[in-house]
Amino acid sequence: MRVAVVGSGFAGSLLARILAVQKHDVVLLERGSHPRFAIGESSTPLANLTLERLARRYGLDDCYDLAAHGRWVARFPGLRRGLKRGFTFYRHHPGRPFTSNGHGPAASERLLVAASPSDHVADNHWLRADVDHHFVRAAVAAGVDYRDRVDVTDAMLDSLRADFVVDASGPGGFMARRLGIPSALHRMRTHSGLLFSHFDGARLMTDVVPGLPPGPYPDDWAAVHHIIDEGWMYSLRFDHGVTSAGFVLKQQPSGSPEQMWRHLLQRYPTIKALFGDAKPLMPLAYKARIQHRLARATGGNWALLPHAYGFVDPLFSTGIAWSLRAIERLALSFERGGPFAHDLSRYEALLSAEADQIDVLVAGAYLAMTRFELFAAHSMIYFAAVSFTEIRQRVAQLDADSSAWTGFLGVGDPRLGGLPRASLRRLRHTRSPAERREFVQWVSKAIAPRNVCGFANRAAHNLYGVDIDALVRRHHVLGLSRDALVSALPTLRGFA
Repeated sequence: MRVAVVGSGFAGSLLARILAVQKHDVVLLERGSHPRFAIGESSTPLANLTLERLARRYGLDDCYDLAAHGRWVARFPGLRRGLKRGFTFYRHHPGRPFTSNGHGPAASERLLVAASPSDHVADNHWLRADVDHHFVRAAVAAGVDYRDRVDVTDAMLDSLRADFVVDASGPGGFMARRLGIPSALHRMRTHSGLLFSHFDGARLMTDVVPGLPPGPYPDDWAAVHHIIDEGWMYSLRFDHGVTSAGFVLKQQPSGSPEQMWRHLLQRYPTIKALFGDAKPLMPLAYKARIQHRLARATGGNWALLPHAYGFVDPLFSTGIAWSLRAIERLALSFERGGPFAHDLSRYEALLSAEADQIDVLVAGAYLAMTRFELFAAHSMIYFAAVSFTEIRQRVAQLDADSSAWTGFLGVGDPRLGGLPRASLRRLRHTRSPAERREFVQWVSKAIAPRNVCGFANRAAHNLYGVDIDALVRRHHVLGLSRDALVSALPTLRGFA
């Protein structure tokens, strides 16, 4: 089959390469050139699990090594990345430094959730300029016809005589313009803008705030989230000292991007201590609204990858994992002689439901941010969903089709699927201290049927490490006997 892939970010390049491995005739079209700056850098255990499956199925040994920090460093030391051991959250208040001696409000306004037991098998932040360029080069080596600096037009596409087109170009991409696909942005609940750059010289939270109680991993080697009244700030540290950082804001501040940045740092003393002397490596940029959503994701001979179809917010690092899941679905469809109409219908239905799920989950998180105990509890829905899916797929050794077509973030799961929406409804009516306590208790009970990692446990004091004993005690949640789970432990990351 002759396939045109429009857009050569990591997703478009990886899918193009897989299709070439399947012996399809693939042309990869790019408006710009590589290397180039991009954000959307934080990988997750589910993303790396999918990357490993793709690596094994299609003989992509580099992808297997890119799925764990230790393997990446050993195989590709020059390909820049950052160690990501988990998710770190802090709640900041205007005019008040974040301090903690292990007691008081600050200690309860910090949340750490480990994603791995060691640096070697940990996730990574992808320096996208390096990683995207690597995937392009690998696609070319696999036989993909790569063409950059091209203006993709109807006439050009017609001249290629493509049997199928995959749009991986991002928001407002080629197929949206070509077919006039209507926007579905009106159905999204999340509304946020982004102020961002890469920085040199950002300080470590553990240096700025001495006395933080020890956590399951070093606080800064994670996807760090600083929650503020206006929204939140992400901080992703790469191993070579550069930090990707940005404020994700519910309302647009006044002034230039530089003025916005200075104003926010001035309001939050600890964030100022972290970034006050940091130097942006490119001009600060502001995008007034980062959400986008289209009404369709497929047609008779075309399909959109997730970032071309819709995007919500970077809050829970869903972007890379969602894109890789979609790549796996399309790859399987092409492998079997399609994509056929039923493949595309199934693909679109899942993308739509998953976009809604991410949107509802993030909207609930924004609503909960004013009270950290509510935010921490609501976030347990995300962590319960992704950890259950990852561990179940690893220990049960599900086949590729079952894994790929499992709904993202609990979509289709009778126990998990409705929780983000139910949580959002409850949060809208949670005001008093008694109502907040009731909400926290509800989350604990609601996630219990899928809670394999012991989340929403008051005794953990918001510090969740990788606890293999807790997992074994919850063997029944995975539908396994204790002995069967213990036998399957070598399939988990870091326990082989």
